[in-house]
Amino acid sequence: MLAEFVKKRRQQTGLTQPELADKAGVGLRFVRDLEQGKETLRMDKVNQVLKLFGQVLGPVELDRDLLKHDFNTNIPNSPKMNFKKGKYKYEKGGDKI
Repeated sequence: MLAEFVKKRRQQTGLTQPELADKAGVGLRFVRDLEQGKETLRMDKVNQVLKLFGQVLGPVELDRDLLKHDFNTNIPNSPKMNFKKGKYKYEKGGDKI
């Protein structure tokens, strides 16, 4: 979704990837990774790019039921999230952290 947004806005403004990278103060490789949907990117650099389009990343409140579904999967040895009184505990392999 973020990748599609950046690519679409870049194209709408008539910028090439190198031009976007230059204007945002990030590397060309970063812009390419961002537009290809790389899962791990530095948030500060993402915001440098998004600011050119009048946007920024920020915290978004999610429904607790969605969080339970996402974190409490049936994958063996996966981290678990336990929700109690609005707080959560991170567990891995049965050990509370």
